[in-house]
Amino acid sequence: MIDKKGYVYILTNKNNTVLYIGITSNLIKRVYEHKADLVEGFTNKYKTHKLIYYEIFDEIVTAITREKQIKGWLRSKKVALIEKTNPKWDDLYKSIV
Repeated sequence: MIDKKGYVYILTNKNNTVLYIGITSNLIKRVYEHKADLVEGFTNKYKTHKLIYYEIFDEIVTAITREKQIKGWLRSKKVALIEKTNPKWDDLYKSIV
């Protein structure tokens, strides 16, 4: 089995009131799917189209572990994580394409 890189990412809506945490092996493709409303469910319902945070891992299994960790945090800790590297909550998508 070939190991794939993994990404943990956080999306928000235009008012920065909703956080969505996900994992993927292809960050550009996955964020595009969210932005284009190709993903049914939470992100489509709450319009979480803005990429505000991501981490890169050498293996997808490590990303899965990290995603579960972050999902277990209080919102305040998630916000602190985001603001450490993206204090204005800018959409980072253009910086990765």
